[in-house]
Amino acid sequence: MRTGSERRPDRTGQSAPEGGPASPNAAPVPATEAAAGPGTDADTGAVAGTTARSVAGTRTALGSDAGTRHGAAVNADTGAVAVTGARSGARHGIRSGVRSGAASTVSGVTAPARRDALGGRYGRGTRAAVLPLLAALLALVLTACGGSAGKAGPSASGSGATSSASADADRIEPLAGAAPVPVLPATVTSADGRKVTVTAADRIVPLTGGLSEIVFTLGLGKNVVARDITATFAQAAKLPVVTRAHDVSAEGVLSLHPTLVLAEDTTGPAEAVRQIRDAGVPLVVVRTATSLDDVGPRIDAVAAALGVKAAGDTLRERTAQRIDAVRATIPGTADKPRVAFLYLRGTASVYLIGGRGSGADSLIAAAGGVDAGTASGLDKDFTPITSEALVKAAPDVILVMTKGLDSVGGVSGLEKVPGVAQTPAGLDRRVVAIDDGTLLNFGPRTDSVLRQLTTGIHQKAR
Repeated sequence: MRTGSERRPDRTGQSAPEGGPASPNAAPVPATEAAAGPGTDADTGAVAGTTARSVAGTRTALGSDAGTRHGAAVNADTGAVAVTGARSGARHGIRSGVRSGAASTVSGVTAPARRDALGGRYGRGTRAAVLPLLAALLALVLTACGGSAGKAGPSASGSGATSSASADADRIEPLAGAAPVPVLPATVTSADGRKVTVTAADRIVPLTGGLSEIVFTLGLGKNVVARDITATFAQAAKLPVVTRAHDVSAEGVLSLHPTLVLAEDTTGPAEAVRQIRDAGVPLVVVRTATSLDDVGPRIDAVAAALGVKAAGDTLRERTAQRIDAVRATIPGTADKPRVAFLYLRGTASVYLIGGRGSGADSLIAAAGGVDAGTASGLDKDFTPITSEALVKAAPDVILVMTKGLDSVGGVSGLEKVPGVAQTPAGLDRRVVAIDDGTLLNFGPRTDSVLRQLTTGIHQKAR
């Protein structure tokens, strides 16, 4: 088992433990923090910080050509943020960062007008003239988003377009019917080789978001008493958090008197895991997933530890059928897009490109693409980004996590990462952003991730 300092980048988009590089498993930048702060126009350098609340749970970009040719692509089915097309539409368009429960930024007026609207050097008179214009622009954005709470706007495509599902979509879909009754005691073999006997499952603590997702989907969410910071779905939102930057607090866990703790082989620090076991609490380690082939075994392992094998069989079959249904829709083209997965945490100056074993490589291949990092010879799961590495990878599409994209200032900020602007993806602004809490979980919602990715990478630039 790796210690906290040895763990590789976290798969759910969290920041790193203090003193070490941020890992794709460290605390996420809150959406409100990312959305509410001032932004900078890529062409003028003007600060665009005027905010407004929106009832729509989507983020959209309207281009300069009446919104369709350079307009918004809002896909209510996929939930991905897919940014494609020419620079002109994105840079001269009206950009709205509308999020459920978060302030949104409305820009797209000229730089002097924007500065004046923010109370800048152009005086109060001009600001008064601009405010009605901003209100009209906001109304136009809300109309494009569907104009009602919880609904995404209609699907479209064009330059600089984005699409996102409502925040309500971040919910677990438990198995139909009554919750299963655990058959215990059950003795299972932990991924670290230990035999563990579970005698009760009425107070469960899953130490990763992916494990929480499986427990809730099996129908035992009411038995969960705590969560890891990476469990971002709605049903777990009110549970106490027992990790910090993905490091487990043994004291926090034990204070909740758990009857079962579920961990992964990347969970740490090792001392915290040892303390929990020494206290007599059954702790089962599940192998970390890195490919679609791991989805079924993970579900089986969790179900066995909980004593609900029949429910596990049902969930594994449901998940496999849904993934197969998505695979049946993937275009069978010989010209497969090259896709680079970039793990970004701009606030911590962490910029990594995924290679073999990142987890994203399996998803990209399943979606009908070629993992650009692996194809360019990157044999490690994650490697620091350099201009040379990106130019060699030559991705047609860039895949990121949503909070990672926010952390660098959106697509315009992503272009400033060394090497991005020189790639085909950078030149065409082809970016697919998928929620941090689902992208690399490899669990019951992986079919949705695969659908989002497939739609995004096969959408042609215009």
